[in-house]
Amino acid sequence: MSTEKTWQTRSLSYENTVRLGEQLGCSTKGGEVIELISDLGGGKTAIVTGLAVGIGSEDQVSSPTFTVSRVYYGKKFTIHHFDFYRLEEAGLIAQQLAEVLDDPTAIIIVEWGNVVHDVLPQDRCIIDISKVEDRENERIITCRYTDKYDYLFESFVQ
Repeated sequence: MSTEKTWQTRSLSYENTVRLGEQLGCSTKGGEVIELISDLGGGKTAIVTGLAVGIGSEDQVSSPTFTVSRVYYGKKFTIHHFDFYRLEEAGLIAQQLAEVLDDPTAIIIVEWGNVVHDVLPQDRCIIDISKVEDRENERIITCRYTDKYDYLFESFVQ
C-alpha cells in the first residue's frame, strides 16, 4: 500500500509557478495523472504552461474551459488537458478521458475533476493551488502524491 506524501512550496509570481510546472514536466515519464485544484484564476494554466515547456512542447497553452479538452504535443509525450468546470456531467468526455488514462505516452491533466472522480485513478498526483490573501501573484502550492510519483518531486525534496 502506498503512503500519501505532501510537498508544499510558495510561488511569488506567475513566472515561479510556470517554472515549477516546467520542473515537473522535465521529470515526467509518461502515464502521469495530475489533478489541479484551484479557484478561477488560481494558477492552473501556469502549471500546465510549464509542464508543456518541460516536455518540449512548443504549443500555445490556454485554458480549455470552453473547449473542455486540449492536447499539447511534446518530443516524447502528449499532454491531455481536461477542464470540467462548465460540466455538471462528464458524458462522452469521461469516456475520452478513460481512453487516454492507459496511454504510457500521455500526461493527463484534469481541472475541476469532481465530475469524473469515478473515472480518475485513486493513485494520482493532486496539486492544490491557493491564493495568498492580499498578495495578488503569490500562491501556496501543495502537492499530494503516493510513492508512485516520488520521481516527480525528487528535484524539489532534499
